[in-house]
Formats: sequence, structure tokens, C-alpha cells
Amino acid sequence: MAVTRGAQVVAGAGGPDEVGAAERERLDGLLAALADRAPVWARVDAAARATLLARVVRDTAAVAEEWNAAACVAKGYEVDSPEGGEELFSGVGTLVTLAQALRRSMEDLATVGRPRYPGPVRHRPGGRVSIGVLPANAFDRVLYAGISAEVWMEPGVDEATVRATQAALYRHPLEEAGVALVLGAGNVASLGPRDALHKLFAEGQVVILKANPVNDYLVPYWERAMAALVEGGFLAIVRGGAAVGSYLATHALVDEIHVTGSDKTHDAIVFGPGEAGSARKALDQPRIDKPVSCELGNVSPVVVVPGEWSRREIEYQARHVATMLVNNAGFNCLTPRVLVTHARWRQREEFLDALSSVLATIPTRRAYYPGAADRRAIFLAAHPDAWEIGDGGEGRMAWTIVRDVDPTVVDDVCLNVEAFCALTSETALDAADPADFVDRAVTFCNEVVWGSLSMTLLADPRSMADPRTGPAIERAIADLRYGSIGVNVWHALSFVVATTAWGAYPGHDRTDIQSGRGVVGNAFLFANPQKSVVRGPFVSRPDPAWFATNPRAATVMRALLAFQASPSWWRLPVLLAAALRP
Repeated sequence: MAVTRGAQVVAGAGGPDEVGAAERERLDGLLAALADRAPVWARVDAAARATLLARVVRDTAAVAEEWNAAACVAKGYEVDSPEGGEELFSGVGTLVTLAQALRRSMEDLATVGRPRYPGPVRHRPGGRVSIGVLPANAFDRVLYAGISAEVWMEPGVDEATVRATQAALYRHPLEEAGVALVLGAGNVASLGPRDALHKLFAEGQVVILKANPVNDYLVPYWERAMAALVEGGFLAIVRGGAAVGSYLATHALVDEIHVTGSDKTHDAIVFGPGEAGSARKALDQPRIDKPVSCELGNVSPVVVVPGEWSRREIEYQARHVATMLVNNAGFNCLTPRVLVTHARWRQREEFLDALSSVLATIPTRRAYYPGAADRRAIFLAAHPDAWEIGDGGEGRMAWTIVRDVDPTVVDDVCLNVEAFCALTSETALDAADPADFVDRAVTFCNEVVWGSLSMTLLADPRSMADPRTGPAIERAIADLRYGSIGVNVWHALSFVVATTAWGAYPGHDRTDIQSGRGVVGNAFLFANPQKSVVRGPFVSRPDPAWFATNPRAATVMRALLAFQASPSWWRLPVLLAAALRP
């Protein structure tokens, strides 16, 4: 079966509908006002920007419960359920995390002239250095116990260059800022605001943020959370569909564009929709000539390194992978879409059965994102023997696993198309031994699986210490062409912690954009990030609070948000008590 590689989600990108005269006049006015304020923004110093971010944190915390309640209604969650806690963490908490990380960098810029990264700095294969970015402070050592993160730089960039190019915007301020259009995603509630913060504070532009129609209902909460920036005239937030997105993207007052969505969204913006857009893409004749950065889709792999796992380890990793799949009902660009296993691993079936058993205990969720049923149907048509787990009635979607995908059928839909629903797949590679498997998995992920955004490696401590398998895993981390890699921890943490750089592996051109270009997050303001690597323990005890199987997630996430908004040692016992209580 021939398939078109890529993601399938297109919303708010650019279409044939026209924007009415009154709406054009309103948008023109907003952009003119932003352009007028752009020179003012360029002159706002780092200390004043830190103060603005501190208010963003306070205002977001103040509106968090109302924001979360609205999101839970939209997605069909109970506020006090584990799903409600997950939504509070990802939909609100990750915005606070980025705002706090950027605030600390602004304070460093004001006092010592650059954001102070914690290190260590290590030399890596291929003429690269990595910079340790987590834990960044004493609180991180408690909140992210056992977890570390590093940003790998492009080849040839040494530490002296890292320091010389870090936060260049603040070393050599622009005379005036440009106007950036941020086309927000429709799945995770924090994505649009986070992208806006990145454009404002990391890249120095004023921003018009257009909400995805799926998230239109969140605009009032975003405006309250970022009131300091809206009131200052540095940020405007608008609603609208594809026609509004197209009008803004081609507007003369918009200097740059950032989009979180799919490769199809990018192509509609850059080349235009329909057959005419496809023809322009084939000729590499874009309809716009302004810079476009983007975080797009991915068939995210999880490579399971074979080992002798205990029953406890199998059950833990089953809960871990199940959490990756069910988070946000599977509507994430970082949801795992293919589990890569070793065909000769004697525990392969045991692990997959354990995963299915965990999924059977997790209630299915509303398929709230448009087009989910149609996307799922494409996969089921190709793989009618897929495992369906749980209730799929009344707008809900059963957890779905396509098992035994043939890895030699390189055009299989499971390897080429981001499902963007509650579906994942599994494929088994033949290899002589675990080390050989790891080497083959790297080639498979780099050359066959579509996209370059993020992936995870799972390997037990015995495999990591093995004289053949351990070095193969370290080679894999160096050689995998993904923007973020999780080692024994879901790669989503690279998005969450904000001090890493989140985006596709560099190198995609606009006619084959795949997972995108550029990064967001990157709170230490590095100029040349290549990839981020987050490492964690193979098994954490107790389970992390963000596991979908944690019945106390809502309580823990409320305590975590309160701590994130106002970190202090006296708040820490409350958070730890919530997290550790059985």
C-alpha cells in the first residue's frame, strides 16, 4: 500500500475562504498597534522583562483553576480525576514552568550578562559538546529526582562559542523588534502561550497569537494569564479559522511566523492550499518569503532494548508506555506511534500483554480532536487485526495497538503517518544480539520512521552496564537524528522542563519539512542546539505523579502548580506529602 508520509492534522493553516471586511479592519488595527509597540519592546531591558514574566506566573496561577475547568469540560474530564490532574499539569503547569525558566534567565542577564546554565559541559562524538541544563537548581534536584537533561550543540561549537553566542539578542539589542505571528496548536492548552513567550523573550518579537479553532474557548484565560503583555501592547490574541490564519500569514506587517501543527499546515502556509500549493511546493516557489519556524508532527518511536526484566520492571514499563499513549487521549505530537522491539526478545509478548492489561484499567477518553475517527479508520483498514482495548462508544475511542507491523514494508502507514489519536503500533527487528538490535534500531528510526521530533530508549541497568550493549546505547544517543531523546523517561519531559530545546532535528528544508525547523523552550537561550537528551532511572519508586495510573494525580498536580508558581522550601513538604501519600 502506497502512503503519503507525514502528519494528517490541518487546522487554521490557510484555505479558500475570505476574511470579511470588518474582520480585516480589526486585524489590520491589531497588527498596526503591535508594529507601533515593537520599538518599545526592543528597548525593554532584561530586568523589566523578568518583572513581566513574574506577573505572567502570578496571573496564570490565579486563573489556573478556571482555565483547567474549561479545558476539562471541552475534553470530557472530571476536574478531580487523574485526567483532570494531567490537564492541569500539561495545559497550565508547563506554561508556568517556561515562564519561570525564562524569568530566571532574564534575571541572570540583568545581573551577570548571560543566563547561567548549571553544566556539566561534556565532549560528545562528532565534534559536539553537551551542556547540562537539568537540574538547574536545588529545587530541581527534588522535583526531578534522578533525572538529568542536556542540550547537545551542533558540530564544531565549543563551550567558548556557546558562551559567546548565548542570548545574542540581549548582547546586541535590535533597534526595533519585528511582529511575529504564532499559529497555536489545538491539542495542548499551553502550546500557543508558550510559543508566544518564546517569540517574545527568546527571539525578541512582539506577537499576534491566533488560537486554533479547537482552543478558541481558552482565549479569555490566555488573555488573563498574559495580561501584562497584552496590556503593554506587546501581545494580541485572536480567534479564527484557516482564512484568518492565511490573512495574517500573508500580511505585510507580519515579519515572521511560528506554527505548531503538522507538515500539511506548514505547506499550506508557505506554498498555499490545494493543487496550486502542491504545484508551488514541487517547484520550491513559496507564496511568502518571510521566515517560518515550526514544530510539527512525528511518528515517535520507543525503542525497547531487550534484557532480562523482572516482573516488577515489566509492569512499571507497561504503566510508563501506557501513560505515553493515553496522555491527552493520544492527541500529542509526542505520543509514541511505534514501539520498536527485538524479534528474539523472549519477554516481548509478556511486555506487550502487560501493556494491554494496563490499558484495560484506564478509562477511554473522548476523541475531542476533529478527524480522529477518520484517521483511525485509515490505520484499521490497513491493519484490521489491531488490538482494541476498552470502550469505544459514544464519542470515545478504544486504546488501539497494531502489533507485528512488518519492518521491511517501509511504506506501511504505521511507519509513515502520525496517527494523532489513541493508537500506537509495534514492530520487531531481527538482530543477532541486543547490541546489534540497538544499532539496527538507530538505522530503522533514522531512515524508515517518519519525522525527527522526539523518541525514547528504554534499557534496564544491566543492559546499560553490559560491555557490548552499553556502548551501543551511547552510540545510539549520539547517532539518532531526533530533536529530543528520552533515555528511560518519556521524551515529553524535554518539552516539560523548558531548559531544553524543543524542536525537530536540524536540517529539514521547506519542501520536505517533516517535523519542522527551529526550537522553542530553550530558556538558556543557546544559539546552536542540535538535540536535547533527558535521562532518568529505569524504574522510579514510587511511580511518577504524572503516570496515568496515579489516582491522586489531581491533588499532586495542584500542589505542584502552587510550588511552581511560588517555589519555596516551606511549600516543598506539602508537595512531597501529596506525591508520596499512597
